[in-house]
This record gives sequence, structure tokens and C-alpha cells, in this order.
Amino acid sequence: MNDSSDTPLSPQRDLTETSGSRADSNRELADLQVVYVMAGKNPRDELRAIDRIENAFTRLGLAEKAQYAYSRGGTDIRGPSIKAMEQIAAIWGNVDAAWRVRSRGVDQHGIGYSEIETVAVDLQTRTRKRIGFIVPHWRDTNKGGYMLQDERDIYELCANQAQRRVRACLEAIIPGDVVEIAMLQADKTLKAKADTGPEAMLKMVDAFAEFGVTKEQIEKRIQRHLSAITAAQVVGLKRIYASLRDGMSDAGEWFEATGPKSAEGTAPATEGAGTAAVKSRMKASAKKKGSTAPAGKGATVMSYAEVVDAINDATTLDAVNDAGDLIKHVADPQQRAELETVYRARAAEFEG
Repeated sequence: MNDSSDTPLSPQRDLTETSGSRADSNRELADLQVVYVMAGKNPRDELRAIDRIENAFTRLGLAEKAQYAYSRGGTDIRGPSIKAMEQIAAIWGNVDAAWRVRSRGVDQHGIGYSEIETVAVDLQTRTRKRIGFIVPHWRDTNKGGYMLQDERDIYELCANQAQRRVRACLEAIIPGDVVEIAMLQADKTLKAKADTGPEAMLKMVDAFAEFGVTKEQIEKRIQRHLSAITAAQVVGLKRIYASLRDGMSDAGEWFEATGPKSAEGTAPATEGAGTAAVKSRMKASAKKKGSTAPAGKGATVMSYAEVVDAINDATTLDAVNDAGDLIKHVADPQQRAELETVYRARAAEFEG
């Protein structure tokens, strides 16, 4: 028995002239002919397959992992994740996809590499998509990089790179409208079932922490406190997480770096310090613009996060009322309405 066919990362040998390789080649050809014949005798029912795909993405667990997103040129780009394409292919039927290591070698710098080939085939229509590429046995880090020596590390690196190309191959042979139907259903499922509760938000913060993203960075991106997050924003954050998990983007592409707040000219925190800080920023902004206009055209615009933090940080009723006065400086009418609700609830805590 030839072990090289069982372990894709075992050292490669030239087997083109051996009787064993010819037997393997003949067996593969015979197997391929069988699956083509079986696919022809059992064609897919496209309408039923589409219904099953749509139904599959009503499951929250799958919908949460269905899409990745990354930023390019200031535009957010998203698409089906590896897990989503694997599920779509399984239900669509008569589809085969795989990857293998064709050869291994060492480049001119002494760094090992693997030559990988990925392929996806629609056995019914005989449509085939192949992608070949080279994976250097090298891992980059913030402090430089190093060459991989351990077989497990090499396999995991190759598998990670190969799965992305397998997804691209599957996207090439499965009709785009079928994939789009699945993604639309995933969006509907997430918006209908997205959990915005405290426990779910804690889990989200813990998940992003694996990529060095803090709660403050998440709140800065969504421009509000996590306690006021909307279902649509949860959906967006889950796409970003899927992108980070699949290696499609880096945390720095989505979240701004945070550092210690400037203490220039500031006194120790006191009652209503959050409101005072916000008002101080507004005055500084107005001085820079040379504007003394009232709220409206040309006035300083406040973010939802700044105002809700000022309301929540207030420790007296007067401080709450001062924070409530900032609501008019928020541009979005819907956010102003939400802030009014937060303000009234916070004020009631002191009035009660």
C-alpha cells in the first residue's frame, strides 16, 4: 500500500513510472467514471435543493457563521464563508471538492514550500474549477517571522490556505443566485434571532478578545454602548468576527487603536465628570471653528456613545439633566429617540 496518498504532507516521490502509481491512476479514473454515471442517473432537483438550502440557513448556528467581511478601499466587502459554501455544496448535490499537496521543495532562500492544488467539480454538468498555488513554510509575527519545521504546523498552514481556495472553486461552479438566496436567508435569520442581551454581549466581547479587540474598541465602532446595540449591528459584528476567524482581514482594518486618555489640564474624576468632558470637547470644537451658533447648522455634532456614557456616568439628578441636554447635539433622529428613553429611565432612578 502506498502511504503517500493517505498523508498529503508526507515527502513526495516521483511515482510516475512505477506499477503502483499506474494502478492508483487507473483506480482513480474508474472511480471518477462511476461517480459521473451515478450523478447522471440521479440528477439534482434544483427547486427542492434551493428550498432545502434556504431552510438550512434559518438555523441560527449556521447563519452566524455564514458570511465573512473585510474592508478594501473604504468599502466593506462580504461573501459566503467556507462553512457556508460547504453546506450549500452538500445540499446542492453532485458536487465534489478537495485539495492535495502536489509536491514539496525548498526555495533559493532555504525555506520549504508546498505546491497545493484545489479542485471542485459539478459531477452532473462536468463543470470543473482548479486553483494551484504555493504555500511557503513560513509564519509571520509582529516581531518578524520564522520557518515552520513541525509537520502539524505545516499541515495546518496548508489546510487553512487550501480551504479558502476550495471555497473559491465552489463559488465558481455553484450558481451565484443560489448562493445569494442562502446569504439573504442568513441575514433574515440573524436580524430576527440576533441576541442583544447582556450575556450574549459578554460572549461577543470574549470572542473578539482572542484577536486583541477590547470592549471599548467595539463600542467606538458601533458608536454606542453595548447595552444599546441593535440587531443589525450584532449581524455586522458577527460578519467581522467570521472574517477575522477565517483570516480574511486583521482587527486593525475594523477597529481603531485605543490608548490612555489625555490628562492634560484635567482634574480627578468628580460628579458628572463624563458630562463635563463631553461639554469641554464641544467648547474646544466650537473655538476651533470660531462658531457660537446654537445647535443646528454648523453646531458640534455628538456621537451616541459620548452622550449615553455621559448619562450612565452621571451620579446626581443634576448631572443626568446636564447629560440629557446633550441629546439635541446627536444628528440621527432614531438615536436621539433612544437616548431620550435612556435619559428618562436614568432620571427616574434618582427621582424615585
